[in-house]
Amino acid sequence: MVGVFAAAVALSLALQDDGYVLITLPPWRIEISLLFAVLVLAGGFVAGYVLVRLASHALALPAHVRVFRQRQRETRGRQALVDTMQALLEGRYARADKLAGEAWEKGAAPVLACLVGARAGQRRRDFNRRDEWLARARGADPEWRNARLSVEADLLAEERRFGEAKSIIGELHAGGLRHLSSQLLLLRCEQGLGNWEEVVRLAQQLGKRDALTPEAVEGIVSGARISEIARLSQDPPRLSQYWRALPREQRVHTRTAAAAARAFMQVGDCGSAHRLLEDALEAGWEEDLVRLYGECDAPDAMTRIENCERWLHDHSRDPMLLRALGKLCSGRELWGKAQRYLETSLELRATRQGHIALGRLFDSTGRTDLANQHYRASADAGMPD
Repeated sequence: MVGVFAAAVALSLALQDDGYVLITLPPWRIEISLLFAVLVLAGGFVAGYVLVRLASHALALPAHVRVFRQRQRETRGRQALVDTMQALLEGRYARADKLAGEAWEKGAAPVLACLVGARAGQRRRDFNRRDEWLARARGADPEWRNARLSVEADLLAEERRFGEAKSIIGELHAGGLRHLSSQLLLLRCEQGLGNWEEVVRLAQQLGKRDALTPEAVEGIVSGARISEIARLSQDPPRLSQYWRALPREQRVHTRTAAAAARAFMQVGDCGSAHRLLEDALEAGWEEDLVRLYGECDAPDAMTRIENCERWLHDHSRDPMLLRALGKLCSGRELWGKAQRYLETSLELRATRQGHIALGRLFDSTGRTDLANQHYRASADAGMPD
């Protein structure tokens, strides 16, 4: 503050001086007052500064315009990208495709725009358009490689091109990416390809990582076992070998045991079917297994009758067990016991197969009228099997 006052005093004293400035430019001599000279110099400096600034601004104006337009373009591109994602989530796939094109042209996250466009094409079942978007994405930012591969594998799996999808997942895994999403997708591909042992391995692995609930793992594993059993049902030696190699907890699983029993019966190995059903029933009582136990004629009928009568002590009101006993006794021509078991089964639960079994018994013993009554009863459309 003191310095400002000192400068003001000095300027005031200088302006009071009667000094002058002499400018010689032969043949001219110009003499002007000191105050006027100072004012002219100050005005010239200000004017020069303004002119230089104006010229600089004028020269930089095209660059400023380009930057402004680029910012506007990026803003519109980002908005188009947001709008295309919204349209995709809303199910407006044609609009999503159009907006993805705008976002791509304006350079706003071009790979993301391509992937959204590919999703939209997939939902519209326009696979050519989807492939166009994926081709664009391949030539764009390499930092998006994993995202592109993940989306591409998912889209191919949706189209049931499981082999190609699995190859792409292999590329992801080769790069060190083993996220749960890619593992789940690989599980889907292995299911589609029928690689049931790999399905079991992946499901159990994902269960350990809490990516699948225990119930889901059990369902997937049992489904894979059942599918493999069905595939081997035309090859009895391999079917027997596969069944023996399974862990006990899977051999006594209801659905797996039922599928295996049907497969062994299909190839004529009723003895193996009955033995595995006995093991499964000892582990847990299930009516489906009991029903199968009464199927398939084999020399072990008396052993099965004894087993069923032993089980009857704990399951005396089980209509399926009584029906199985009735059919087994019929097969051994134990007509009285067979009739008693079958009639008790029908009293507990009337079923189509129960009436048919009793009708056949009466047919075999020459009681045609009673047989016809049960055959007619079995024709009731509302009656369960």
